[in-house]
Amino acid sequence: MSRQVVRSSKFRHVFGQPAKADQCYEDVRVSQTTWDSGFCAVNPKFVALICEASGGGAFLVLPLGKTGRVDKNVPTVCGHTAPVLDIAWCPHNDNVIASGSEDCTVMVWEIPDGGLTLPLREPVVTLEGHTKRVGIVAWHPTAQNILLSAGCDNVILVWDVGTGAAVLTLGPDVHPDTIYSVDWSRDGALICTSCRDKRVRIIEPRKGTIVAEKDRPHEGTRPVHAVFVSEGKILTTGFSRMSERQVALWDTKHLEEPLSLQELDTSSGVLLPFFDPDTNIVYLCGKGDSSIRYFEITSEAPFLHYLSMFSSKESQRGMGYMPKRGLEVNKCEIARFYKLHERKCEPIAMTVPRKSDLFQEDLYPPTAGPDPALTAEEWLGGQDAGPLLISLKDGYVPPKSRELRVNRGLDSTRRRAAPEASGTPSSDAVSRLEEEIKKLQTTVQELQKRLDRLEETVQAK
Repeated sequence: MSRQVVRSSKFRHVFGQPAKADQCYEDVRVSQTTWDSGFCAVNPKFVALICEASGGGAFLVLPLGKTGRVDKNVPTVCGHTAPVLDIAWCPHNDNVIASGSEDCTVMVWEIPDGGLTLPLREPVVTLEGHTKRVGIVAWHPTAQNILLSAGCDNVILVWDVGTGAAVLTLGPDVHPDTIYSVDWSRDGALICTSCRDKRVRIIEPRKGTIVAEKDRPHEGTRPVHAVFVSEGKILTTGFSRMSERQVALWDTKHLEEPLSLQELDTSSGVLLPFFDPDTNIVYLCGKGDSSIRYFEITSEAPFLHYLSMFSSKESQRGMGYMPKRGLEVNKCEIARFYKLHERKCEPIAMTVPRKSDLFQEDLYPPTAGPDPALTAEEWLGGQDAGPLLISLKDGYVPPKSRELRVNRGLDSTRRRAAPEASGTPSSDAVSRLEEEIKKLQTTVQELQKRLDRLEETVQAK
């Protein structure tokens, strides 16, 4: 009698645990815009989500601990003149977030510690260069102040946020049609893109050269998404000719045939992949789905192993993914998602069941820390470096807030940042406010005198 051998993996029993009601963010109006991005970005300090806004575009930024019902008058980041399509936190500064919008601009914002107390309308810097809506923003993983944006003008721009200038351009000659996804490699040397022309490209952005290219990784006509995974591989999600959803793993040096190709189901939602390089697990979240599938990637055939699936009753409108340094290591939490419902944001913890409360070194190898490995000038000069790693053994201690410095002299055409962009009003603004208060106090005193005279007249009669 043959006995089936089960593959040994410490992640076989990973399970998803949704947060209790009082740990969710209730009564938030998630954006109704049709666009294949996560609509949510998370870091160890804040959760940001794109929300409905009348007359322009806005997104909500809340401190992680501010759970429960969100006041309908809570201040938002509302500087865009058209709906926001994508947001991304800077990996090297937890107070800085970038947003791309239908108004063709990219804006970089600085959120004060503790969150917003007033609506934030003026960004630290506005990046103007696209001629159509900007649907993708992605920070460089290891170089400071390098930000990538992709627009529906089929152009990818790489910006130095410190100067506000576009330092690299990949024009329509590289991507002749709409760009569906862009992902940086772990050291930021390459980018991986998927395009409406049914091609996945691996590009060296500083040279503008296509290193490798795969035509029709999936036979279907629906959007394909591609991300870098471990050891020079990429993972793609797409659709078969019969509209079945697929996930495929490719060796970037041999793109003729996939290392693994698996069909999942016949749902219509585009699958957004989230890869964790520390555990080699990839999570697939479909917009409109009510589940999260997760797979483990190994260096031996069959390379892509299905682990399990987290299911819930309500479908997801978007998804945010917490960096590893924001997780609770004493609870063996290896990933945390922030699932957007129509009126709610719900954290979902992915946990490995362990009996011990001690730090589990096999689950938490050194992970990417908040310090950049390179300056923008070093990266543009041709240097590459992997992320600077930190240990989570004693818990993550966030560094002091860093101010985003922008050298405005190098771009005089850009808007000056308003004082509230840094959360601290200038002395001019304070003096103006004091003058207004004095005027109001004088007006109140005059009104009080009139009221007293009227009362005296009434009593006399």
